[in-house]
Amino acid sequence: MDGNRRFAKKQNMVDGEGHRAGYESLISMLNYCYELGVKYITVYAFSIENFKRKPEEVQYLMNLMIEKIDELLQDGSIINQYGMRLYFIGNLKLLSEEVRVAAEKAMKATAHNTRAVLLICVAYTSYDEIVHAVQESCEEKMNNIQAENTVKAGRNSTEQNGSCEKMNGVYPPEIQDCRIHEVHGTVILGKNEIHCNGFSKLEASEKKNGVIKCAVPGFHGEKWNEVQESMQSQLSKGTIESSEDGETVREIKPLINLVDIEKHMYMAVAPDPDIVIRSSGETRLSNFLLWQTGYSPLYSPAALWPEIRLWHLVGVVLHYQRNYLYLQKKRKQS
Repeated sequence: MDGNRRFAKKQNMVDGEGHRAGYESLISMLNYCYELGVKYITVYAFSIENFKRKPEEVQYLMNLMIEKIDELLQDGSIINQYGMRLYFIGNLKLLSEEVRVAAEKAMKATAHNTRAVLLICVAYTSYDEIVHAVQESCEEKMNNIQAENTVKAGRNSTEQNGSCEKMNGVYPPEIQDCRIHEVHGTVILGKNEIHCNGFSKLEASEKKNGVIKCAVPGFHGEKWNEVQESMQSQLSKGTIESSEDGETVREIKPLINLVDIEKHMYMAVAPDPDIVIRSSGETRLSNFLLWQTGYSPLYSPAALWPEIRLWHLVGVVLHYQRNYLYLQKKRKQS
């Protein structure tokens, strides 16, 4: 929804009135899209970059957002009339509490609506979305790994005649040095070591910057460096096999896949867009849905957002229909 401020300047409006005019255009477009059978509509309302604007302008936009959210929840509003579900997409923690509460209230109030979906991107950029998805994926995998290790450790403990079990959370003195040692997330078991509870009883090791040095007897100095380099090389390929020196190393598979990233995207609640509309003639995506729009054509009418009318939307539909077969072919090839 680009061009609200330029529209206000063009029409000699008071500051902020361009955004109100842009909201009226949004309501008109929602009506037209619903009549055309468009189920998912995503609008870019406020970028994280917009927080860099003048504080008074940012505050005006936040107040306007609260006002319009309240309007959308009223009886007879377009949301209730058409059974639209509302999502606010973005890093909502960056919003003030008042705005965040209003957004959460709207999402909860419309959670059972199914006929159409309106996604409002606020405090959003694609960079932030991708970073968020990667972080969430890593945390989920780490929690899963820790849970699996806890289960395995408990199972191994019960297999040992009670000799290696903890007493009140403390190992017996004779086996307190029996531990799992990890190097870059990889467990190493020495072939010549005494095994206790399925794990090697290792010598005391020096740990610097989170990396274990001299963890296994017989693998000191240059030899140990060679082992580490070999491990790193194989880790990059996603698996590790037993080394020539007989060291048993747990096989490691790729932890994060494409599906893991995508399910943690803010936009995971909706399919990828069929087409992207950027008003005011701009052809930049401006950090909007970069992950999701690889096969989405961009339509850029010269009209500013408050000037968008039905005929512009008809042009969008015709543009999409002309490119439909080509786009479907490309999607199948991906």
